[in-house]
Order: sequence, then C-alpha cells, then structure tokens
Amino acid sequence: MLKFTIKRGDTSPALRFALLPDRVSLAGAMVRFQMRARSGATVIDRPAQIETVFAPAVVVHRWTSAETDEAGRFEAEFRVTYLDGSVETFPNLGFIEVFVIEDVPGLPG
Repeated sequence: MLKFTIKRGDTSPALRFALLPDRVSLAGAMVRFQMRARSGATVIDRPAQIETVFAPAVVVHRWTSAETDEAGRFEAEFRVTYLDGSVETFPNLGFIEVFVIEDVPGLPG
C-alpha cells in the first residue's frame, strides 16, 4: 500500500501514481482522483492528469490548498474510464493512504 504525506495547506508535491500492471494504456481514457476521510465522507472527486499514457501509465493529482486544509488520514484512488467505457480503479487492492500532517500553528503560511 502506498503512503503519501503532505503538510496542512501545502500544494506540493503532487501525488504521482504508476498504474500496474505495466501493460495498462490510458490512450483515450479519462481519470478521476477520489479521496475520502477515514469516516467515509468524500472530500475530493475531480479529474486527474495523465502524465504518461503507457509503459507504465502514470497519473497525477495536483493539490489545491483547500484539499489539504484539514489534517488527517485519508484513503485515495484513481478511477480510470477507458475509451470503451469500462472502468478500473487503482490501486486494485486497498487504497493510497494520504496523511495530511499538522503544520506549526500560529505561523503565517
């Protein structure tokens, strides 16, 4: 299971994820990044960027400051809709664990 950590309010680094197996092709596909709080409430559901189409296909989520404004532990995934309309979610087993860590309180950010 992939673990990704970012500080509260930060927008970098982006979350990059290589889709496995290597034979996955994103030619003509659409990808969404979806993230929920551990409680189950969806906090993000929006299009992701395709960085490389194949060998291996890599998708990217670029954060907005609103998406990291609350510290906590989250579960995320990338949902691919292929050109033929079929859907596949990555990772196939489990989630990407996202940790938004508190920053130093009271300091300008």
